[in-house]
Amino acid sequence: MPTLTTPADMRAWADKARREGLTIGFVPTMGALHAGHLELIRAATAAADVVVVSIFVNPMQFGQDRDFDGYPRPIEADIALCDSLGVSAVYAPTASTVYPPGFQTRVLPGQLAEGMEGAARAGHFGGVTTVLVKLFSVIAPHLAVFGEKDYQQLAVVRQMVRDFDLGIEVVGFPTVRELDGLAISSRNALLTAPQRAAATCLPNALQAAVDVGNRGADSRVTDILSSAREIIDTEPSAALEYIDVFDAATLTPIETLTPVQRSVGAVRIAAAIRIGAIRLIDNRDLFGH
Repeated sequence: MPTLTTPADMRAWADKARREGLTIGFVPTMGALHAGHLELIRAATAAADVVVVSIFVNPMQFGQDRDFDGYPRPIEADIALCDSLGVSAVYAPTASTVYPPGFQTRVLPGQLAEGMEGAARAGHFGGVTTVLVKLFSVIAPHLAVFGEKDYQQLAVVRQMVRDFDLGIEVVGFPTVRELDGLAISSRNALLTAPQRAAATCLPNALQAAVDVGNRGADSRVTDILSSAREIIDTEPSAALEYIDVFDAATLTPIETLTPVQRSVGAVRIAAAIRIGAIRLIDNRDLFGH
């Protein structure tokens, strides 16, 4: 399994695969691979002839958030794990390769990127879309797999691919969770044992919201949000950044649920909390049980 570090080498590898008639699956990551990433890789392997995994901690999407400095980077272990899973190639460029001196161009997302994570992390989605355009242009995959844990990101990427006629199938994969319900994330490894226990307030809060939402036609958005906030508020280690109920397609916040919206896949709830210095996000299909 080759580990490629320059756009020229990665493009040459991908061009050869295409000439051979092979379909290319792509899993973009920032490394620190975990069980969630492994499921994305398996999904790509099932859908494509060859699979490329990128490992790149993208400074542009962190903005002024110093979380970038502490982001785990076990690159050798990540490469070995990719090899064991049958990944066809790893693309692991350096920051100076992706953003060389004189780099100026940015890809600015639209309305889908304005709320929730977009409001909490200025410039974040512009960093995501910019690096993905660079990765997509070099690898030219037939399909790319993203986790639904970052649901807003998934929506932004799908919109960008449509808007720019990139011809890439964007596949969303359900959130992979620990046994206690916490969404698997590279940041979980940074939590102390007490913080890790406290972090379960996030999935527990979303489950409470789902329970209230599914109790019948009389459930209201205010009650759904209140049930989730109550659980987070009872955890002294957790600080709530936002919690929103929104249309799954447009990401527009919802204040009143219509009968049509009370169906699987129509409405989601998402939240972000901080446990100490660690920021965690999660979301659920409100009527997906």
